[in-house]
Amino acid sequence: MHTQRNYDLQRRGDPMGIALIWSLVVMLVRWMFSKRRGAISYDSSDQTALYIRMLDVRVRSQVGFEPERRGSHPYLCVDFRTLHSRSENARPVPGRRVHRLFSFQRHLHSSRRLHSATTWPYNPLHILDEDYLGQAKCMLAKVGSWNFDIFLFDRLTNGNSLVTLTFHLLNQYGLIELFQLDMVKLRQFIVMVQEDYHSQNPYHNAVHAADVTQAMYCYLKEPKLAKSLTSCDILLGLLAAATHDLDHPGVNQPFLIKTNHYLAALYRNTSVLENHHWRSAVGLLRETGLFSHLPAEDGLNMERQLGSLILATDISRQNEYLSKFRRHLDQDDLCLGNASHRHFILQMALKCADICNPCRPWELSKQWSEKVTEEFFQQGNIEKRHKLEVSLLCDSQSNTVGDIQIGFMTYVVEPLFSEWARFSDTRLSQTMLGHLGLNKASWSGLRASGSLEEPEPEPDPDPPPPPAPGLAQEPQPQKIPPPEP
Repeated sequence: MHTQRNYDLQRRGDPMGIALIWSLVVMLVRWMFSKRRGAISYDSSDQTALYIRMLDVRVRSQVGFEPERRGSHPYLCVDFRTLHSRSENARPVPGRRVHRLFSFQRHLHSSRRLHSATTWPYNPLHILDEDYLGQAKCMLAKVGSWNFDIFLFDRLTNGNSLVTLTFHLLNQYGLIELFQLDMVKLRQFIVMVQEDYHSQNPYHNAVHAADVTQAMYCYLKEPKLAKSLTSCDILLGLLAAATHDLDHPGVNQPFLIKTNHYLAALYRNTSVLENHHWRSAVGLLRETGLFSHLPAEDGLNMERQLGSLILATDISRQNEYLSKFRRHLDQDDLCLGNASHRHFILQMALKCADICNPCRPWELSKQWSEKVTEEFFQQGNIEKRHKLEVSLLCDSQSNTVGDIQIGFMTYVVEPLFSEWARFSDTRLSQTMLGHLGLNKASWSGLRASGSLEEPEPEPDPDPPPPPAPGLAQEPQPQKIPPPEP
């Protein structure tokens, strides 16, 4: 009788039981979040630890990293929140006094579920779906559309586009059940990923990561990939897209190198940002234990493949990957039954997703163009403020949005997407090339008419300090391909 009653409750769904379970889940998540530091400060008394403020994780030298060099240059201890601060009197906030309200907590506080448990769905994988606003849920039904407006979606989800989208796609593919991912750990991981993107970056922020993840999903649905990729490939592709720019500081690699930043030294001036994005993602995977239930070798292999995908987004290696892709297409020897070939195609798909903004409809593409230019000019202002040589395309006095975008489309985007269309000659590929041509023509027309509206450069209220002693100024190259937006 007792067994029959339990079966009936389980079959009908017990609202009170579900409410109790969810309350315990919420308490557990909050406790896990309380164990994280809200911010990282540079503690000069601890010479054995390397603090990566942007990651919120202390990395000990015992795990293979050299201790941070201190005192050799003021940029070693730079906090990028201070660099981007508009306040003259801004002061660093002690880490112990920072109390961040995580997106998941904001999400829960505004949730109708806290007021009523009787409307919950019975399937635990869809518990979170009911919290989506009606319009956001309608947008998710068309998440595979190339016209998907990620800016609107981010507003509808109250700034939680990356969390909402990534969780939805993983669930839609059935990857949560297939890989037996713990729901609490997964949610914690995705929220941490979103939180570790810098919202003050005009371009390299969580909305960009969500946009790349949505584009990656569109590519994963292409016929050649859909019928060949394994579930593991899809999981890695989505996670790589979501984390590919994790903890981006809003400045480029040359800036880190010429200021002798410790990340440049740590990664020996090679794919500095991409290595940091990858290691940051691995740090969060291990912190949350998302793959801890997998065999150790499988978990390490997932981390390595994730790194291989993220490292492929290094724009300085664009010609290397493009030449290899073109060679495969010329020889017609790509076999997606081969694991290494599938992984290479995932790398190319992620590279396309990362720089697909010029291939979006004009209304979306123009917004991204303005945001990336604003970020370039912010870096230029920082360089001027500290008497550094202004990086290419970062000087608001000598560059315009149109000039930057036309060069980027011509030298970087067109060659890549032309080859992708050779590989996957579908309606989506032709649509992307069509938008690319129209957008390039639009920028050319605006430039010719002189009606370009440039983003307002951030004012520099502080007088420039004297040059830092011992800082080597690098000569400006005469001509290099435009950097990645």
